[in-house]
Amino acid sequence: MSYEKVLQARKIFIGTKQTVKALKDENVQEILVASDAEPRLTTKLVEEALLMNIPVHYVDSMKKLGKACGIEVGAAAVAIIR
Repeated sequence: MSYEKVLQARKIFIGTKQTVKALKDENVQEILVASDAEPRLTTKLVEEALLMNIPVHYVDSMKKLGKACGIEVGAAAVAIIR
């Protein structure tokens, strides 16, 4: 499952703003987006990733994604770095 990928990743960027920055600056392996996040927050991010041929995977919960990242709040998106 995608949450396990976050736990196993060596380097991640958490949140939509940081994920967009990572797409431009880092070697992103894949993006995880919470399905319950507001589309106005994630649409640009998903479009950018697809243009760069970076896989986008959806998870069901911002809260679970945040927990997998080791934070106590929800996360709308996470970039996993190679």
